[in-house]
Amino acid sequence: MHSVTSEGTMHRPAQRLTRVLACAAAVTVIIGASGCSSDSGSDDAGKKTPANASASGAATSPSGGSSAPKVPEAAYAKLPDPCESLAKKTREDLVPKGGAGKASTSDDTATRGTCSWSSLDNNGVKGSQFRWLNVSLLRFDSDQTRGAGDKLAGEYLAKQVKDAEATNGAKKLGTTPLSGTGDEARTVRYDLKKKEGDFKQQTVVARVENVVVTLDYNGAGLAGDRTPDAAALTKSAERAAKEVVAAVVAANEKDAAPSASGDKGKPKDKSGDKQADADGGAGASPEAPAKNKSPKATS
Repeated sequence: MHSVTSEGTMHRPAQRLTRVLACAAAVTVIIGASGCSSDSGSDDAGKKTPANASASGAATSPSGGSSAPKVPEAAYAKLPDPCESLAKKTREDLVPKGGAGKASTSDDTATRGTCSWSSLDNNGVKGSQFRWLNVSLLRFDSDQTRGAGDKLAGEYLAKQVKDAEATNGAKKLGTTPLSGTGDEARTVRYDLKKKEGDFKQQTVVARVENVVVTLDYNGAGLAGDRTPDAAALTKSAERAAKEVVAAVVAANEKDAAPSASGDKGKPKDKSGDKQADADGGAGASPEAPAKNKSPKATS
């Protein structure tokens, strides 16, 4: 009996040692697995996924974001003298007694200009024929915020047409597109009754590149004289508008910047007619466009 007890007592330390060694081995395995897992995570963190690489590249971009595209330079930098934008013969046909014309006062002739002519042909007891002609030029420079010059000019053309169509008291109003006159053009015609007589009004608004031409032409028979033919007046106004557009092109022909359509070197194709009498002005930055004054008949 004594021997059995001693033998059991001798086996207990050995069993305890076996359990201790087994536990130690298990701890080692766990620690090793944790170490491998930690190392693997460290390696993955150092590697950039495509998404991470993209985000990193965007963050280090010097501009801090995509920059807006640069607005193209306006094609035309000059305006002709509006009083010389029509040939002498044309002026004599439209306003026989109009003379050289009266220019508006402007401190920026490269941006805006206006000239008007008034003619009263007295036929004695038969009455008289009145004609009034006004040529207005407005040029737009490109602006990084507002947009390209030709775009701004197009917006102003649309405004001029709407203003003409909204004339108080206009009767028999009609608006038609006009081809062969710059990049785009429209003719607005209507009748207007005034105390002096019945007036036939034509307004032609044309855009060539970044310049807008507004030509107003009206006529009336006064003191009992016949009312002029509206169709004939419209034809004369449209012919004159083409001539003014040609003068704008000629003033910028040598140093025009490339247009958005890449038409530099072919400016005459937009004029419709050749211009016989035009001078150029100096270049300058434009001001905000002023509203064109409505034509007034004067005696």
